[in-house]
Amino acid sequence: MTPRPIGTHVQVGKGLASGAFATAVELGCEAVQVFVGNPRGWAPSAGDPGQDKEFRRLTETTGMRSFIHTPYLVNLGSPTPATFEKSVALVAHNLRRAVEIGAEGVVVHTGSFVQPAGDSADAEIRYAAAMAQVREGLLPLLDSLDEDAPWLLLEPTAGQGRSLCAGVEDLTAYLGALDHHPKAGICLDTCHVFAAGEPLDAPGGATACVDRIVEIAGEGRLRLIHANDSKDVRGAFKDRHEKIGQGHIGTGAFSELFAHPATEAVPFILETPGSRDADDPDLPLLKELRAAAV
Repeated sequence: MTPRPIGTHVQVGKGLASGAFATAVELGCEAVQVFVGNPRGWAPSAGDPGQDKEFRRLTETTGMRSFIHTPYLVNLGSPTPATFEKSVALVAHNLRRAVEIGAEGVVVHTGSFVQPAGDSADAEIRYAAAMAQVREGLLPLLDSLDEDAPWLLLEPTAGQGRSLCAGVEDLTAYLGALDHHPKAGICLDTCHVFAAGEPLDAPGGATACVDRIVEIAGEGRLRLIHANDSKDVRGAFKDRHEKIGQGHIGTGAFSELFAHPATEAVPFILETPGSRDADDPDLPLLKELRAAAV
C-alpha cells in the first residue's frame, strides 16, 4: 500500500463503484471517503448490493483505501432522546455498511450538548450527562466489532457551541469515557483542531499535535487525517475549510504531518472547497508536499 495515501471526499452519484470509485480514479486518488446515505437526513440507505460488491472488489484490487463519514445530524450528546436514539442507530447502520463495502473506518463527529433556553442546570452537569450518553451509545457498538471490523473514528469538532471534544486535549476524557476501546480510533481534522486552538500555523505545531495524540491515545489510534486549511484564524471556533495553503494554517503544517512517523500508514482526505473538481490543485499539491517531506 502507498504510505500516507491521499484522496478526497467524493459524491456517490451513479453508485459506489460506477460513481464514487470512478471519480476517485479520475482525480488520481489513493484513498476515498463517501457518505452512504443522505448526509443531512436520518433515513438509512440500504445501498445497492451489486455496487457494494463491485466497490469492495475494486478498492481491494487497486489498494485504494476507503472510509465512510456519518451524516451531519448525528449527535450522541444531544439531550433530546429521539436525536440520541437516531444517532446511535445511524452510527450502527454506517458500521454495517462499512463491512458491506469494505471500508476500513467510519468517521463520527464527537458531538455536543445543548443547554435549552431558560435551563439553569450547571454546564458541567450537562457535559457529564452528555458524556454518559456517549458511553451508553457507543460502547455496545464498539463491543460488537471484531478484530477485523472497521474502526469507529472519532473526529473532534471545531469548538463551536457546547462541544464534547474540541481539539486534541479533549480526547483524554472522550477516550476515557469509552474505556480506550481498541476499536475507537481518531480522525484528525486539521481545520477543526486549529479552530479549537491547536497552533498548526506555528513551526513544529503540527508535529507536536501528532505527538500529543499518540501520547493521549497510544500508537496506532490515529487512522485518518482530514486535510483542510482554515478560512479563520487559530482559536476562532469556526469550522470553515479553505484550500491548502490559502488559509491561516499554511502548507508547513501539512509538510510536518507527512514527515511524522506516526502518519506513515494514515490516509489524508481532502474536504476543501472544490477538492473533487477535475482541475482542483489541492490533491496534486498534497502529493508534492508528501514527496518533499518523505
